[in-house]
Amino acid sequence: MNLKQLSELLQVSQTTVSRALNGYPEVAEPTRRRVLEAAQRHGYKPNSNARKLATGRAGSIGYVLPVGRNVDLDPHFVEFLSGLGEHALTREVDLSLTPAPYERESDAYRRIAATRSVDGIYLSSMRNDEQRIALVRDLGLPFVAHGRALMPAEGYAFVDIDNEGAFHDAARLLLQLGHTRLAFINGDTDFAFAVHRLDGVTRAMAAHGLPPGSLRHHSAAMNADNGYRLAMVLFRDTDAATRPTGVLSASMFMTLGIVRAFNQLGLRMPRDVSVITHDDVFPFLKPESFTVPLSTTRSSIRAAGARICERLVNIITGAESGDVQEIWPVELIVRASTGPAPAERKAGRRGSPQAAE
Repeated sequence: MNLKQLSELLQVSQTTVSRALNGYPEVAEPTRRRVLEAAQRHGYKPNSNARKLATGRAGSIGYVLPVGRNVDLDPHFVEFLSGLGEHALTREVDLSLTPAPYERESDAYRRIAATRSVDGIYLSSMRNDEQRIALVRDLGLPFVAHGRALMPAEGYAFVDIDNEGAFHDAARLLLQLGHTRLAFINGDTDFAFAVHRLDGVTRAMAAHGLPPGSLRHHSAAMNADNGYRLAMVLFRDTDAATRPTGVLSASMFMTLGIVRAFNQLGLRMPRDVSVITHDDVFPFLKPESFTVPLSTTRSSIRAAGARICERLVNIITGAESGDVQEIWPVELIVRASTGPAPAERKAGRRGSPQAAE
């Protein structure tokens, strides 16, 4: 079935059918749904070259993929990309990846703008002082960011989670449970999300009268090896009187390494140390599957990928305008890996016969 036949079947103009299929905002929503349902039912697929000529669009969105010896494409990126790809499929939009090393990243954006190979791009892994925002704006590339930078903090569309609020609430829970010796195994603080998380932890500590310097803070790329290494630094050569009793972890992958270190050192959760980690909701790594189910701050990175795609397509088609800044709340889910600080637990045993473990 071609465009003319589809328009005759629906008894609407070919222009209306084309605009409905390509997401123009002036098409009424009932008409858009009717056209899309008919196109799907009858197997109509627009000719990509004809659509590009008619609309001036490439029918794809882009991403500059960092490559190089020091770049790891971790499961966070893969899960995000899965969500983005699933939504792109529903909008009949392709995804174009442009590989580039960090030092030649700006050249990649200029090449994309010059060739008009995509209709818009998304930015991720937002750095503290983000240079790409000004660049893509100057190049006239529609874009949306996954995350937000410290500078500039405003003036661009983004989707982010409340990293500061999530880790403030997690740290506050540990403090309420009597933990005053806290450690934070954080992501790389060259990136804004890790700085926001650290701000949340220190804000909670300040509210409980603890100075920022009392926090044992380490930052690194979020993988199991770094989690293991940093947990060993914190716990291997310290005695029970000085080591942290509460640990915050930036990711489930770091926590895999942290738990491995605890097992080697004979530390048990939550008897010796309480743990709260961030869960990006990976289908293959669930907090309930650990020997001791993990308390988590939870927000789906796959859902974020889908939302980024949805908003970017809306920006491209004109259905969304303005620099809308979207910040998602984060759930705090308490499971068996958190409990009272050891000193609090002992005091409870002395004070009440029912408080025994």
